[in-house]
Amino acid sequence: MNKIAVIGSGYVGLVTGTCLADFGLEVICVDNDNVKIELLKSGKMPIYEPQLDDLVERNVYYKRLSFTTDIKKAVEESNVIFIAVGTPPMDDGGADLQYVMQVAENIAASMNGYKVIVDKSTVPIGTGQKVKALVSSILKERGVDYQFDVVSNPEFLREGSAIYDFTHPDRVVIGSESEMAAKVMKEVYRVLYLNETPFVTTNIETAEMIKYASNAFLAMKITYINEIANLCETVGANVKHVAKAMGKDGRISPKFLHPGPGYGGSCFPKDTEALAKIARENGLVISLIETTIEANERQKLRMVEKIREAFGDTAFNDKTLSILGITFKPKTDDMREAPSLVILTELAKLGVKLKIFDPEGRKEGAWRLEHIQGNIEFCNNEYDACEGTDGLVLITEWHQFRNMDLDRLRGMMRGNYFFDLRNVYEREFVEDKGFRYFGVGV
Repeated sequence: MNKIAVIGSGYVGLVTGTCLADFGLEVICVDNDNVKIELLKSGKMPIYEPQLDDLVERNVYYKRLSFTTDIKKAVEESNVIFIAVGTPPMDDGGADLQYVMQVAENIAASMNGYKVIVDKSTVPIGTGQKVKALVSSILKERGVDYQFDVVSNPEFLREGSAIYDFTHPDRVVIGSESEMAAKVMKEVYRVLYLNETPFVTTNIETAEMIKYASNAFLAMKITYINEIANLCETVGANVKHVAKAMGKDGRISPKFLHPGPGYGGSCFPKDTEALAKIARENGLVISLIETTIEANERQKLRMVEKIREAFGDTAFNDKTLSILGITFKPKTDDMREAPSLVILTELAKLGVKLKIFDPEGRKEGAWRLEHIQGNIEFCNNEYDACEGTDGLVLITEWHQFRNMDLDRLRGMMRGNYFFDLRNVYEREFVEDKGFRYFGVGV
């Protein structure tokens, strides 16, 4: 097999290219951002993802992985080309395909023989056919008749565990109209195929739908347990026990049954909105997904109300709160659609001062929270963030927040409010340390 090109060296592209190189393939990662490419060439990572830096270093050393801004050369030298650029949400909830189509255009302009063009980006159903039509039209304009196939190969990577997810996937989905292209893709993933990873081979549209349907279902599952948690608070039930019992049912499973302040990140918010829009464009309404989107936004605001109500009639606008964790989940620096963005903004509107610590979120948080910079202070660790504050709000469950010295915290805090928005701690343990405990559904 010749070289593989991965166009787009963001989160999905960089992980994909690096892991394929680690499978023994020769991979060229391409990006039009010269600063990013030079950063990667110098051995530095543009994103935070556990183990990724070591994996990049190893494969660069063995000359299986390289980085370039020269898309023409990468296309000419490769016979499998992954499109792994962003598909950000538009104002109407749909996915913006301008970057995908621009890459498809660049591929077509540089083709010099048979190519397998792989949509790795999350794209609306029908995008594969649009890419196919665009490439065909450009080849016709060029007056050449090179053969090519378009494949949909959606990613199912979780930020914070992306390396493991790529190398130990639950399934590999290949959407193709060509037996030859499907065979080529199985060679790309030969390591996984030999390890008996399940492969789902289907048509392009079905593969595109699998990605959206999967993410929307998981978002719906998170929202369901959040709604149950809210009801538990009202009727005196314990959602942790409810979720544990539910998860013992093999038809349900315990995964994604962890209540909290709502889902965020680069996938679930964008993909639920896009799926709902696709349905509406086709004259249908997926009411479960529409409701999930609305309920998730309510959940973020409910956390703010929970905090405000706990302080009762005291002067809330004179309070200072410790904020532990602002990224949308642990083990990532990603703050896209993070619940913290809504929660902190609303608290700041109420006049609350916020002392923030997140192991990896400071850089992105500084500009995403710039609009409330007068109300926030970034701290160097969890204890600095709790010095002299009236309450603690645990938003993102980083491991180091799971075993804090609560005696030390209680001694350095002015107040004793402990808002555990991820149910990391047991109520009795926290209250024995002199705090007033507020969880989600417990």
